[in-house]
Amino acid sequence: MAQRSFLGDLLTTIFERRRQTALADDKRSIEDMCLALLDAEGEVSGITLAQAILDRYATLSAAKKRAFFHFLNDQLEIDVDALEAATAAFRKTKEVSAFRDLSRSAEPKRQELLRRLNQPPAATLALVTMRTDLLNAVREDPSLGRTDLDFQHLLRSWFNRGFLVLRQISWQTPASILEKIVEYEAVHAIQDWNDLRRRLYPEDRRCFAFFHPALVDD
Repeated sequence: MAQRSFLGDLLTTIFERRRQTALADDKRSIEDMCLALLDAEGEVSGITLAQAILDRYATLSAAKKRAFFHFLNDQLEIDVDALEAATAAFRKTKEVSAFRDLSRSAEPKRQELLRRLNQPPAATLALVTMRTDLLNAVREDPSLGRTDLDFQHLLRSWFNRGFLVLRQISWQTPASILEKIVEYEAVHAIQDWNDLRRRLYPEDRRCFAFFHPALVDD
């Protein structure tokens, strides 16, 4: 078991170094990387590129993140002409192929990009963080709300209750989780750690929370 763990750690380290080297050597803009990801056909190469994009995004300044959101909003928008043509074709024939073309035309390209970005490990948390940045940008430019609608659509499907795991919360739960409960509890605000302890400590009291498998301790 220890040998297997050592081998796994070694392979992870090698992969991480290769990924960091590839990111440093890739001189393309994040926008060009996204366009390449949309055209990528290989699964492994697609996952590697998706991770590189998420890593690149994490290094961007606030201004460059806003520029990236405008790229998603404007360059990966619905092709209205193609949608109108697909609508006319479906109205005329009602064939399955026409319906497929209509469905594809009605979806902004950024939705497919977000799906592909969600392939690497821990990508879901990175995209949740990205949406937090997007919400801040929407306050300054409401037109970016079109992109946020796509984030909402996909996050609702990814966080479907069927994917969530119910776990008990106790005083022995990791502090990182308890801190979030203290900070974000909205229905019955928690004043401090002593207040939280009073709620969790009684043996006849049970508290539970839903967790997403893609988000570690979150």
